[in-house]
Amino acid sequence: MKLADLLDRSGLDVPDRQLTVPVIDSLQAQGDLIVLPLSMIGGRAILRGSWLELPAEGFELARGKAGKSPYTLVANSGTCRLASRVKDPEHLAITAFVNTATVYLVHPDHGAIGIAPGSWAVRRRRGLGIAA
Repeated sequence: MKLADLLDRSGLDVPDRQLTVPVIDSLQAQGDLIVLPLSMIGGRAILRGSWLELPAEGFELARGKAGKSPYTLVANSGTCRLASRVKDPEHLAITAFVNTATVYLVHPDHGAIGIAPGSWAVRRRRGLGIAA
């Protein structure tokens, strides 16, 4: 997938739109967020509420400091479900998701990362002020 395609769908923009987005199937970070296999949190994560379908245009997970620079998940329709509420002992979890096809985390300053199919948790980095 090209970064330009994701930016068009999400409405975000970055300086170099022609990059190919890598897809990774393990722990990864983008800016203030860390994406890790849900199994790394294990039974310590509590998934509450309902599961929501991720819309094709994406879903904003968080914003950087001062409420700028959104972190947005983008995927094809019907391929990803998000937990509406997640709680973990460290109070760092923003969401959890299950995807059957690649999901992309897009950010205006950092570009995008591809997340392979699986079960994932998204956490903020400790001590950083992001608005979830």
